[in-house]
Amino acid sequence: RGLMDSDAVLASVWSLVRSFDQPQRYKPFVSRCVVRGGDLEIGSVREVNVKTGLPATTSTERLEQLDDDEHILSVKFVGGDHRLRNYSSIITVHPQSIDGRPGTLVIESFVVDVPDGNTKDETCYFVEAVIKCNLTSLAEVSERLAVQSPTSPLEQ
Repeated sequence: RGLMDSDAVLASVWSLVRSFDQPQRYKPFVSRCVVRGGDLEIGSVREVNVKTGLPATTSTERLEQLDDDEHILSVKFVGGDHRLRNYSSIITVHPQSIDGRPGTLVIESFVVDVPDGNTKDETCYFVEAVIKCNLTSLAEVSERLAVQSPTSPLEQ
């Protein structure tokens, strides 16, 4: 089984997180994504199609921050048929040793208005459940990429 150093592990996870134009690489609820204008830069807007099963079909999202040095991605929802008004999130990726092996700590924080007819607890429970699914999938996809990486030196 291949081992990667901490920089390679961080780079692998960050490559997935930073892909504003391809959130479906690890976000299981995204079926399709198109970035308006094509170029990926601060202020870029993506149109996301959501898979059935969630109380939405589309989301329009703007890239607020993308820092490849500090590994920070920030996104704000600016439209769509969901009920998450004024939603914005910040994802940060940090090197972290896990059981003595190189790993990453991914933190996603968010702010959102509580929709009419819902409580703060219900809203947070829903958003946190989606984030948890995304982060679980991120771990699985990045581990799969790490195993497939041809540059990983083999453990002796």
